[in-house]
Amino acid sequence: MDKKIKVLIVDDSLLFREVLSRGISTDLEIEVVGKAIDPFDAREKLLKFKPDVMTCDVEMPKMNGTHFIRQLLPQHALPVIVVSSISQSVFDAMNAGAVDFIAKPDIQSPQGVEAFIEELINKIKIAAHAKVSNSLNMTAKNSSTTDHLDMQRVIALGASTGGTEAIFRLLKQLPSQMPGILIVQHIPPLFSAMFAERLNSQTSFTVREARDNDYVEPGKILIAPGERHMSIKKVGNRYKVKVFQAEKVNGHCPSVDVLFDSVAKECGSNAIGIILTGMGYDGAKGLLSMRRRGARSIGQDEASCVVYGMPKVAFEIGAVEKQASLSQIPQILCAMLRQSL
Repeated sequence: MDKKIKVLIVDDSLLFREVLSRGISTDLEIEVVGKAIDPFDAREKLLKFKPDVMTCDVEMPKMNGTHFIRQLLPQHALPVIVVSSISQSVFDAMNAGAVDFIAKPDIQSPQGVEAFIEELINKIKIAAHAKVSNSLNMTAKNSSTTDHLDMQRVIALGASTGGTEAIFRLLKQLPSQMPGILIVQHIPPLFSAMFAERLNSQTSFTVREARDNDYVEPGKILIAPGERHMSIKKVGNRYKVKVFQAEKVNGHCPSVDVLFDSVAKECGSNAIGIILTGMGYDGAKGLLSMRRRGARSIGQDEASCVVYGMPKVAFEIGAVEKQASLSQIPQILCAMLRQSL
């Protein structure tokens, strides 16, 4: 049997530490090697137990989780999963280097706790294979101009683990005048709206959660809401999005494949698909459908991915036309929009 994934839990709540510890310890592949009450306690236990993955709250006494993660990672290349109440501070922690996040459940809800533990176990197993480095640091300058960009195209983008920060850094490098962009990030409800708000306030684009019958427009980015699929429909010479509840596809709702399949059908060669970091295979077949219908496609490379899963599968089945690092994707995208690549 392969060795167990060693986990250190960092949370100032005794009750929640015990709930978390007992819950994830039910999985035979996971061993909780330590529990810490704050970042200073955690530092000692990191050295003592040498965990493979750390879960960490954001709001803690003495030092908040984001500051702790920012200080920790240069010394310990350790995958960190943020386990916190729903707030924008989660995205600050992702910016600091955490690989994933999950919302704390209502302790009074046994069903809610059970679903939370199941999801956290899955995230821990993914995080154990995640890359922790400065690979997301974007050194390329925004040298792309808006001259001759085809504003009638549709850009469809999908991502999972590590994707919130990758998307943020990618958008920061793009010129403000771009065709409409549709994004499916595997993300829980409420967090998707906060993610859209962050992108809206910190990039040059108008960004919000998608609503049913929204039009795809230049300069506007629509984010699929958590637990809602998003697809596209051509209406005359314009495109509308459909936002709807349905069963999970490839284990996800929203699903990248749902978006990409609809873009392939409705947009044909008038689209560009981008697949970024994430575990699993969601989006690979949809991106292949897009490419077969004449769309251009870009996949993030292994070196710059937090988890090289979705882009790897897409590349291996021939769905990726151009594979590149996160820092190179903005230039490639703009070149495709000029139809000069």
